[in-house]
Amino acid sequence: MATLEIKDLQVQVETPDGPKQILKGVDLTINSGEIHAIMGPNGSGKSTLAYSLAGHPKYEVIGGEALLDGENILEMSADERARAGLFLAMQYPVEVPGVTVSNFLRTAKTAVAGEAPPLRQWVKDVKDAMGRLRMDPEMAQRDLNYNFSGGEKKRNEILQLELLKPQFAILDETDSGLDVDALRVVSEGVNRVHGETGLGVMLITHYTRILNYIKPDYVHVFVDGRMAEEGGPELADRLEAEGYDRFLVK
Repeated sequence: MATLEIKDLQVQVETPDGPKQILKGVDLTINSGEIHAIMGPNGSGKSTLAYSLAGHPKYEVIGGEALLDGENILEMSADERARAGLFLAMQYPVEVPGVTVSNFLRTAKTAVAGEAPPLRQWVKDVKDAMGRLRMDPEMAQRDLNYNFSGGEKKRNEILQLELLKPQFAILDETDSGLDVDALRVVSEGVNRVHGETGLGVMLITHYTRILNYIKPDYVHVFVDGRMAEEGGPELADRLEAEGYDRFLVK
């Protein structure tokens, strides 16, 4: 069983007015097979947590640790974190003109696995995964995320998840901008990878609608850069009914 353990994580960003601390001491442990939903109002630090763990240079870690099976990933480069088993599905996937989806996927798989996958099997795996996600096979030859719709970009993120098979997946508002059908297909993809590989999942979301498809084991409420409350799936139901008002300082 793999473990991702976040201890007293503190992160700041540079602003025109100087450094601003966003995360103010976050503690969270995710084990293989567990699904943790991170919820909270806008500006509470949820996405900062995601990008800090993935190694985005904008976010400066000023305290704490993030241990993946005992190794501090905060001391690794972004690509080393990916090879160690960490995956980030971005809220706003980046467009990369000139690089096809097919070339990107094979390059990413080679980098993570340390060797190129056998071509014939790889082509079949990509085709099968795209079929399960209701993706047009021609998308494999399009430039990565370029002129993709919001739903196409999110399906492409889950396509990467299916093919790369990480130990831990951070899904940053994967549900944003999705219609009902796309939400169902994307959620089915996450559940499929979770069921087949037993990966741990950190699911960041504002809303409970995706939790109707991806059932969390734990729910954490983020407010002002800290965990304000933690519980089981019933906590998400309470948030849906009451909102975040009781957590906010008036």
